Amino acid sequence: MHRLILFLLALLFGLTTLVQARPTPESKPSATPWPEVTPPPAGILDPNHPEKFDPAAATTAWLDTVPADKREKSDAYFEGGYWLILWNFLVAVAILLFLLQSRLSALLRDFAEWLPKFVAMVIRALAKFLGILKWLQWLASIRLLQALLSAFSKALQVVAYAIPFVLIITLLTFPLNVYQGFFREHQYGLATQTFGPWFSEQITALLISMIILSIALVVLYAVFRRAPRTWWIWGTIVATCLQILISFIAPLYIEPVFNTYKPLDDPKLRDPILAMASANEIPVHQVFVVDQSRQTTRISANVAGFFGTTRIALNDNLIKQCSLPEIRAVMAHEMGHYVLNHNMNLVLAQGLLYLVVFGLTARFFDLANKRWGNKWGIRGIGDPAGLPLLSLILSALFFVLTPVSNTVGRVTETEADAFGINTAREADGMAKIALKLGQYRKLNPTPMEEAIFFDHPSGRARIRMAMDWKAGQLPCGDTR
Repeated sequence: MHRLILFLLALLFGLTTLVQARPTPESKPSATPWPEVTPPPAGILDPNHPEKFDPAAATTAWLDTVPADKREKSDAYFEGGYWLILWNFLVAVAILLFLLQSRLSALLRDFAEWLPKFVAMVIRALAKFLGILKWLQWLASIRLLQALLSAFSKALQVVAYAIPFVLIITLLTFPLNVYQGFFREHQYGLATQTFGPWFSEQITALLISMIILSIALVVLYAVFRRAPRTWWIWGTIVATCLQILISFIAPLYIEPVFNTYKPLDDPKLRDPILAMASANEIPVHQVFVVDQSRQTTRISANVAGFFGTTRIALNDNLIKQCSLPEIRAVMAHEMGHYVLNHNMNLVLAQGLLYLVVFGLTARFFDLANKRWGNKWGIRGIGDPAGLPLLSLILSALFFVLTPVSNTVGRVTETEADAFGINTAREADGMAKIALKLGQYRKLNPTPMEEAIFFDHPSGRARIRMAMDWKAGQLPCGDTR
């Protein structure tokens, strides 16, 4: 939801869960799942003649099981996403420039500066009416309280700017967001909700995001004011810390706002999952099911948490659409992320990226402010009126660095795939899941496409890994 509105939020915290459409219980799936496939002859390893098994031919045979019309639809959906990346960027540039050129951003800043003064005037008037004005003035003379009041005033200014800023962008981006978040998802059979509930849940997500974004901006602008020359260093530290916090709390406390988590009671599914968790020292004793079929036809799962809050969860689409070997393959992959500490590794990698991008942003911001600052009414990096300029520069840099951030994600996903197949030992299950994910992810892209646009391995790459593993015939070891 609202990629531009929540740019800083997504940039700093990675709250991708808040940008997804949120379907409802009464809606019906708009498309049937892909047909089930059995391993093609070329994908079956003959134990009597293992040397004849060709992983490359097996990979091609698996890909060929997908009907041509399904492949074309999948390719069209994913390739359309390439253009949406560009259009979202261009729309962001246009809106941010409009806020600067029209001096609307400066007007919002002026309003934000007036608001604390108005609040102080109201408090003084009320204190005078109640006969406690002298007592209130005495309190205000205390240095500690003066410092606290000054900090509160600055924070209030940032929040007073951020809220109308977000609301304006919400209105301006609404048509594009409705298309890509609602109509397009229905067009390709990936959404399961009607417009009214979809819109209602977007409002809920927006309110949550505004709260988090306001807090983040209050902290960041405090850094900007304290260290106007070196803010990019301290800003990187703050942004990384905030991302760590959000990445841990989002699955546990934000996602349940939109979905119900219930314990998985079926022992045929639960016990194999818990067995893999136990074998890999993951401290859980139950598995949860998420009712995301209310929202989407996609399959998903995760292992998240810390300090005794670790939780394994899979959505009900995974249970409805997949066999036990496929479920084991998916859950083992998600356990790989947890065991290999990918969450923290990604945050640290993102932190390094922030350092580079923030350093460049500091330079570009100073140059732009010297040339156009008076025209746009921007006083410096600590002025909230400069937020559109800051967002514009960051947006441009991260747009250019899309292949880099996608590569970081794709590498970690490949590592989780390798962990998963060695844990679940389900080569055919992994191949089938790769095909099912191909409903909305291009199965056989060119190498350049995969390098630039894929933040996960392609279906072809995942099937080839599974077939290479099968060809290796890894033994279980001596059980005597």
